[in-house]
Amino acid sequence: MIHLQDIQRVLRGRIAINEPMNRYTSIRIGGPADFLLEPADREDAVRLLSHFQENGTPFTMIGKGSNMLISDEGIRGTVVHLEPGLNSVAMDGDLVNAGAGIPMARFVDFCVQQGLSGVEMLAGIPGTIGGGVWMNAGAYGGEISTYLVDVEVMRSGAIIRIPKDQVGFTYRHAPLGEAVVLGARFRLPAGDKAELMRARRELLIRRNRAQPVNMPNSGSMFKNPPANHAARLIEEAGLKGTKRGNAEISTLHANFIVNHGGAKARDVVELLELAHATVLRRTGTRLELEIKLVGFGENIYEEIYA
Repeated sequence: MIHLQDIQRVLRGRIAINEPMNRYTSIRIGGPADFLLEPADREDAVRLLSHFQENGTPFTMIGKGSNMLISDEGIRGTVVHLEPGLNSVAMDGDLVNAGAGIPMARFVDFCVQQGLSGVEMLAGIPGTIGGGVWMNAGAYGGEISTYLVDVEVMRSGAIIRIPKDQVGFTYRHAPLGEAVVLGARFRLPAGDKAELMRARRELLIRRNRAQPVNMPNSGSMFKNPPANHAARLIEEAGLKGTKRGNAEISTLHANFIVNHGGAKARDVVELLELAHATVLRRTGTRLELEIKLVGFGENIYEEIYA
């Protein structure tokens, strides 16, 4: 439980009460959060997070709200929106130092302009560096952790840097526990700027043709199982175009659920349940969620995986 007066003493940034979370999620779904806090800058973010961690105050982190589905009832508690306050990117010697709140697209653009290669596959991925590190985001065979040097986190009120080899990255996961990502540093190989710009452009075209980027969505809903693709299994199950309310399993990419306007979180959950159950019945493959479910009852994952 937080007290508004305490937060006002700690935070210089924005405080919103009963803030609709559909404004902050890429699928444009989500009920209100009791409190939404936006640190003004890095110093503000560090002070707020330290206050919460030292006092054991629970909170939910959000960047651009991709790979996340928030319930229609919203979030009972506090949401910290880091994108406005931690959105810097700069060279740190021969390293690229990116704040957790910087959008992935801006990070890729910066690297390309510096003539640095290795992150072009991230072009077009919605989300921020913090979220990307947290879930080891990737595409087309590459992962954000490949050229990572270290991750700067806040843990138990202290700022520490964790070297890449101590994080324990796996497919779409970084086991960081209760730590909050503040930023990350990368060492990238040099490349030809013109060639990098061409590669980025081609990847964006490829993504735009294959994914419903012009409709609200949360990105890939399920992780790809070993030696297979979730989208292929869902499509082969005949579920492309299946609707619940105004939510639909995309006709363009079956591992995406799109919001046609006014879709509810419960509509999306029903489609997730359907996709999981149908693929399991047909193939014996258990699909694992890639998105994070927030604000639901504690049995929501058991409900989907039943």
